[in-house]
Amino acid sequence: MTSKSENQRADIYSRITDKIIEELASGVRPWMKPWSAANTDGRISRPLRHNGQPYSGMNVILLWSEQMARGFTSSMWMTFKQAVELGAAVRKGETGSTVVFASRFTKSQSDGNGGEVDREIPFLKAYSVFNVEQIDGLPDHYHRPAAVRDPVAPIEQADRFFRNTGAAIRHGGNQAYYSPVMDYIQMPPFESFRDAAGYVATLSHEATHWTAAEHRVGRDLSRYARDRTERAREELVAELGSCFLCADLGIAPELEPRPDHASYLQSWLKVLAEDKRAIFQAAAHAQRAVAFLHGLQPDVADLRDAA
Repeated sequence: MTSKSENQRADIYSRITDKIIEELASGVRPWMKPWSAANTDGRISRPLRHNGQPYSGMNVILLWSEQMARGFTSSMWMTFKQAVELGAAVRKGETGSTVVFASRFTKSQSDGNGGEVDREIPFLKAYSVFNVEQIDGLPDHYHRPAAVRDPVAPIEQADRFFRNTGAAIRHGGNQAYYSPVMDYIQMPPFESFRDAAGYVATLSHEATHWTAAEHRVGRDLSRYARDRTERAREELVAELGSCFLCADLGIAPELEPRPDHASYLQSWLKVLAEDKRAIFQAAAHAQRAVAFLHGLQPDVADLRDAA
């Protein structure tokens, strides 16, 4: 990879991380913006591509943040080219929002002994998308309001979802946590939560921790108890995982951080300031965790679309 390409990739990491740091420093968790009280009626969703497929990982955070900062009510986005292919046009003067594409390519390199070896080179590319509210001439169905959902249905779906994971979920006490040693999730009694959605949001957080076991997705929690930085990283993964999963289940996550999690804000700021890739890594881990939970459902084909 050329020095120019490496610098461009580093700049993408820095620009996006610096923006998130700025929001966190002001007390705003950007991944929580979509769920202010005015925004939850019938449209809890991940950001969607022009074909209705949801975005994943870091792009969920980026587009949620852009959607709220710019006042868009639609969760659907597309590129300039995709709009043109639909016979529409981005309005003059509109600016796009950044999303990223991460992948790898294989390159043959000298092994120093006269031979060649294939190496996988990671790359990160940024490109722009536009919200459908910035585009004129789209077919009518792109502008239809989201249907208001039965408030009970998502809770019933969530109950089935967590039963299908097979996780051992115990109830009692006043703390929510995952025990890596005993491999169970501890939850306070259902009645102690403000509402059913709050219970599901907390369980989503702990279920993300639960996926870390080696025989699941294999995140290393060995230093969680004694290393504040590692604990902050894992809690960021669980917080993002809870947001992604709640969006998939149509449930608003807890807007206010739990008392035992509020202290992580400064730790997250420190981690992000020292490692410009940390938020990208956390989002990728959260995406894998949520995809794993979806994969445990009996009708994987349908649920994979939601992941």
